[in-house]
Amino acid sequence: MTIDELIMNYEKEIRMGFFFGMIAVIGLWELIAPKRKLTVSKAVRWANNLGLVFFNSFIVRLVLPMAAVGVASMAQVNGWGLFNNIDMPVWLAAVLAIVIMDLVIYLQHVMVHAIPLLWRLHRVHHADPDYDLTTGSRFHTLEIFLSMGIKFCTIILLGPAVFAVVIFEVILNATAMFNHGNIHLPKSIDKVLRWFLVTPDMHRVHHSIEDDETNSNFGFSLPWWDRLFGTYRDQPRGGHEAMKIGIRSYSSAKDVSWITGMLTLPFKGKISDYAINRRNWDDSKNDSVKKNNR
Repeated sequence: MTIDELIMNYEKEIRMGFFFGMIAVIGLWELIAPKRKLTVSKAVRWANNLGLVFFNSFIVRLVLPMAAVGVASMAQVNGWGLFNNIDMPVWLAAVLAIVIMDLVIYLQHVMVHAIPLLWRLHRVHHADPDYDLTTGSRFHTLEIFLSMGIKFCTIILLGPAVFAVVIFEVILNATAMFNHGNIHLPKSIDKVLRWFLVTPDMHRVHHSIEDDETNSNFGFSLPWWDRLFGTYRDQPRGGHEAMKIGIRSYSSAKDVSWITGMLTLPFKGKISDYAINRRNWDDSKNDSVKKNNR
């Protein structure tokens, strides 16, 4: 049995094992060393945010029974994609595929902020008034379908090995829970770690209520894309404990904290340009924060 066949047989067990394992580890970490005080009770947050996760999983499996690993297997059988048509060591092709897929996630993230219609979907993620590990999986069902479509197209174009796709998905889900964790990391550790991995302090800036801070630090796993494309911001102006989380125009609990409100949120209000389409904020404020945090 090849490694791809082994992964195909146990893909669901592998993913679920890492998913619940990360919930246990980060959840315990949040209890022992929280970074911020929550404004909504953890019971309400977890019931509704995780309720949306399980609802999305059910709908996606119902509508799209073929998961990403199935698309990768089909591409391999039919010889589709770059890595199925070039001679390269398996390990190198896997590493390159994982890195490229992470870049696609970064570009997708920028896209859902830049296009007003897609922002309506993505704001379900940002409207969360608090920030903890469940925020990392809180997305509208239609955005999940959008992400799946982009992922399928990327896999068909790249032709990555099945095991590379599973590794990528495990890393993406695990790091999403880690970097959305309401956890405290010493500054010295965070300063080094964020060169290799998106840390909670790095990504928390992205969930600020301030437009310029929201439109920075788009990376989910690898932090290099933000530095490379000029979207990196070191710290929030108000500091991590005092910064406001969420979206300024959405504060009603029924809209931002309950699953029914999350599912209907994209259909409320008028479509208008989002802040990423206008860069008229004062970056000198960010420069002063960088100096104060050195």
